[in-house]
Amino acid sequence: MNEIECIITGRVHMVMFRDFACRRGRKLGVNGTVENLPDGSVRVIAQGEREKLMEFETLLKKGPLLAKVKDVRTTWREPSVVLEGFNIVY
Repeated sequence: MNEIECIITGRVHMVMFRDFACRRGRKLGVNGTVENLPDGSVRVIAQGEREKLMEFETLLKKGPLLAKVKDVRTTWREPSVVLEGFNIVY
């Protein structure tokens, strides 16, 4: 199993980005979390097969209809804890 952490910047708050990431992650069968960060960015941590994570990263670069993604900074790593499901962190 692989894990990615993505920091997404641009217009990603108040545009349903967390909901978008959660729904897409679940549809792809990856586990993880998505949360808004105080600096206006969004952090996604996702675990799964490499191919699914690469597909998920591509979707995050586009984002939902009202978002304007400026950058996605992705870090690949070994998971330190196994996540279950895909959840929004409030």
